[in-house]
Amino acid sequence: MKLPIIAYGDPVLKKVCTPIEQTYPDLKQLISNMFETMYNAHGVGLAAPQVGLPIRLFIVDTGADEGDKNKFKKVFINAEILEETGEPWAFNEGCLSIPDIREDVMRKPNIRIKYYDEHWELHEEEVSGMPARVIQHEYDHIEGKLFTDTLSLLRKTMLKSKLDAISKGNVKADYKMRFPKQSKKR
Repeated sequence: MKLPIIAYGDPVLKKVCTPIEQTYPDLKQLISNMFETMYNAHGVGLAAPQVGLPIRLFIVDTGADEGDKNKFKKVFINAEILEETGEPWAFNEGCLSIPDIREDVMRKPNIRIKYYDEHWELHEEEVSGMPARVIQHEYDHIEGKLFTDTLSLLRKTMLKSKLDAISKGNVKADYKMRFPKQSKKR
């Protein structure tokens, strides 16, 4: 089932997420729904807060964009980035919760991460290149951070009207979105 993607401005996107247990209700179905939602939106990663759940879960599938040898598809539960190394490099990132905005974001090319997979097997591994970048982006989501938080004050100011429009639902996306409830003026 395709889930609505939570739009910029919703408080769930700014929450530090809580770990989950193996008994989390309907976890297998949630993971399946998240992959379906991500593929429908043409994304390469999706975090639980982006579907309204403040839990430490995200998925990544870099697809075959870089060729089959670089295909990287994984589920990350209760992930913890242990180390980030290398010379930071810029890449133009976007986010399904922030449609139509892309900005250069600096990230280190190598990470060491510990996480549980969908079978609750514990992994600790090193990841490099584009998969590492996607993991860092999704990991930021479960830490309550968005890629726009990394931008300079000037750049944020320049994007303010676009970001405000997204939070008010004034954006077109080719996938279902849920927008923050607007407070009623009295």
